Amino acid sequence: MLAFIGRRLSLALLILFGSTYLTYQLAAFSGDPLAGLRESTDPKKDVIIAELTKTLQLDVPPPARYFLWLQKALTGDFGNTVILRLPVIDQIATAIPVTLRLVTTAAILSVVIGIGFGVLSAIRQYSRLDNSLTLLSFFLFSLPIFWIAVMLKEFMAIRFNDFLVNPTIDIWSNILISAVLAVIISGFVSGTRKRVLITWAITFGSLVTLFSLASVTAWFRFPSMGIFGIAILGVACSLGFTNIFSGLGNRKALGAGLASVVFGLIAYYPFQSLAGPGTNYELMIAFAVLMLSSSYFIGYFFTKIDKGPVIRVSMLSAFMVALFTVTDKLMQTWDAYFKLSDGRPIQTQGSYNITIKTNDFWINNLDLVTHLFLPTTALALGFAGYLRYSRASMLEVLNMDYIRTARAKGMPEREVVLRHAIRNAMLPLTTLLTFEVAGLIGGAIITEGIFGWRGMGSLSNEAIQSQDLNLLMATFAISAFLTIMATLVADLLYSVLDPRIRIRK
Repeated sequence: MLAFIGRRLSLALLILFGSTYLTYQLAAFSGDPLAGLRESTDPKKDVIIAELTKTLQLDVPPPARYFLWLQKALTGDFGNTVILRLPVIDQIATAIPVTLRLVTTAAILSVVIGIGFGVLSAIRQYSRLDNSLTLLSFFLFSLPIFWIAVMLKEFMAIRFNDFLVNPTIDIWSNILISAVLAVIISGFVSGTRKRVLITWAITFGSLVTLFSLASVTAWFRFPSMGIFGIAILGVACSLGFTNIFSGLGNRKALGAGLASVVFGLIAYYPFQSLAGPGTNYELMIAFAVLMLSSSYFIGYFFTKIDKGPVIRVSMLSAFMVALFTVTDKLMQTWDAYFKLSDGRPIQTQGSYNITIKTNDFWINNLDLVTHLFLPTTALALGFAGYLRYSRASMLEVLNMDYIRTARAKGMPEREVVLRHAIRNAMLPLTTLLTFEVAGLIGGAIITEGIFGWRGMGSLSNEAIQSQDLNLLMATFAISAFLTIMATLVADLLYSVLDPRIRIRK
């Protein structure tokens, strides 16, 4: 194993050297960073050009200049930017947290939703749900990200902010929205047409009632879930997780999940009292650790055999209750944030509101969430690609001999899928997932540009536009290094996920 890693690291360093050398030469020969100054009428332009030529070492031929850059880069010194003359490393250090905040959330959502829907689509091949998800995936896959971003800004920010002035839904809009959502939800139901229609009718009536109550109570203006809303959602999540991992007939798993929900509800009021304006992230971490550790022991002591599914149900139920509790606290801050943002709470530009000056923990985090909402949604719609990959991979595994053998032995379909099929179906996706993680630092150039985020993508674009070789090479070198390391991680994960794969010594 160590010999394999050593060989791969040596090859990775060689590839990194070659890629950075070629990029440096192409960028150096493709343009002149001082072209704008040469056309200037400033009487001091010759002095400035001479100074920049010496600082940027432009008098040295690019092939030799690369090694001067490499010598400094190995010590962590990437030089200064051309225009602002600021240290490149400081620009990178500022941009990376912004990019991680933007892209990580979108990546997690797209992976979870895409793989989940892909597996479900494969299990119910050629059903109404499969056909609907296939149509949706192709539709989303064909949409350009810049168009999606612009539509989100128009309908989910500008018009929604206008709606909040008088947050009431008229009866015809209520009926139309409820009918469409009911069609989507009923599409997940299998069985006869009568069963689907009954599900649609119940869902439609429930949604119409909920939207009517939201309009009457001005819920969109003063949102809240409260302990009763969290209890309903927590029980629903617990039932769903139980059905997925063990089936509703497993009373131990259902009991552990509901017990975790009850524990979360007990912690609701203590959390509300402690989570004041001066709350910090340490309290949030402590709350998460308390919920997850307690739910683990709840699941562990609820059964003596086959503890895995029971513990998963218990911990996921607790996680969702904790998430709902934090969300409810953010909702309680909505009115104060609404006033501070001048009645435009859903933001379309930047990563935070520079006009809001407060030390309130919840207002500041709500500000981050509202700025994240649109770009994260735009990027998360990329789950269509994961849906197609996971569906194809899952269908291939489900048709293998060992799956047919497991079914012939009478193994429940849930165990066939969860314990045997999914693990092998995830092997082809391992490479995609590792490259997705590596691409997090690279940023999203188009999305960052449309929404005014200054992350790694924006820095790369700025470096290209301004012919800033130091900034360009810094962003490229970091992205290239992470991409090369992703290939090594993917190879190692293959051997972990599939015992048949062994790494040669």
